[in-house]
Amino acid sequence: MIIKSIELCNFRNYERELFEFDSGTNVLYGDNAQGKTNVLEAIFVGGTTRSHRGSRDTEMIREDQKEAHLRYFVEKRQHAFKVEIHMRRGEKKGIAVDGLPIKSSSELLGLSNIVFFSPEDLGIIKDGPEERRRFIDMEMCQLNKAYLFYLTQYKKVLKQRNALLKQIQEKKALRETLEIWNSQLVDHGKKIISLRGEFIQVLHDIMKEKHESLTGGREKIDIKYKPNVSPEQFENQLFLEEDRDVFQGTTTVGPHRDDMSFMVEGKDLRKYGSQGQKRTAALSLKMAEIEIVENIIGEKPILLLDDVLSELDRSRQNYLLENIKGIQTIITCTGLEEFVSNGINIDRTFEIVNGGIRHG
Repeated sequence: MIIKSIELCNFRNYERELFEFDSGTNVLYGDNAQGKTNVLEAIFVGGTTRSHRGSRDTEMIREDQKEAHLRYFVEKRQHAFKVEIHMRRGEKKGIAVDGLPIKSSSELLGLSNIVFFSPEDLGIIKDGPEERRRFIDMEMCQLNKAYLFYLTQYKKVLKQRNALLKQIQEKKALRETLEIWNSQLVDHGKKIISLRGEFIQVLHDIMKEKHESLTGGREKIDIKYKPNVSPEQFENQLFLEEDRDVFQGTTTVGPHRDDMSFMVEGKDLRKYGSQGQKRTAALSLKMAEIEIVENIIGEKPILLLDDVLSELDRSRQNYLLENIKGIQTIITCTGLEEFVSNGINIDRTFEIVNGGIRHG
């Protein structure tokens, strides 16, 4: 799987620019705040409809412009397809695949598979549960259509149930209607918990192997899934917490409160790990993510590396670069010195200056 090209129009600080990529290693280089990361963000939006930064559509539209466009060409299993995304201020984004509009952005997920690695991915290891749930959901939604369906339905029901809980605070009689949403929440939630458990077990096995290789066998890492509630107890626990939910006006039980932990030698990395250990775990996690994608879809994903090399020491840099051979990679950095000194092969370079490619 490779991205052939992407055209940006009024996206972030780009007025109009076309990037045509090699199937090997592509390097976007230049000073900070010139727009290198914006290109990776555009590619991620083209594959998932969402920003890796969590930005809203309006924040991605160029300042003083009403709309932005992306045109994204990808080749997968010898089939090339075109994705077009149109963002307008105050409106829902429009998406078309090969010229045909799609009704839901979820239909785009899985057409291309992208692994994004940036210094912010340390947040998966060291920040709160929301970051880890976001990682699980984004990866699973690209790989498992059933999970995407259950998660989408769960979020809709959860939103409706939370709205009803707030209404019940004013109108007690509405509590009788809560059971309708409870049953739907449990049905979808049980499937989410079960599928997450299966995914995290696979992730654990592969990441454990990667981590041992990266540390020369000095460290053993384990991932533990920490569901907020078991599938078997979900319905009962939801009933037991109903009074609290009404009082707080929100649902306090369910997979929307799940977490997972990274343990090294039995200790929680988030609490007790050094910065170096967390970086190693984040790198192991991304390497595992690449292998999972390849195992499931039968092709290597597109890999985006945002200023990652500067965050890694020489041994971790070498491990990363050695393990991404054969994968189309788009890397951002401030200069090419690291590549030259390491003897790394570069297939195409783009010098980025103030929202554009410097030619000549």
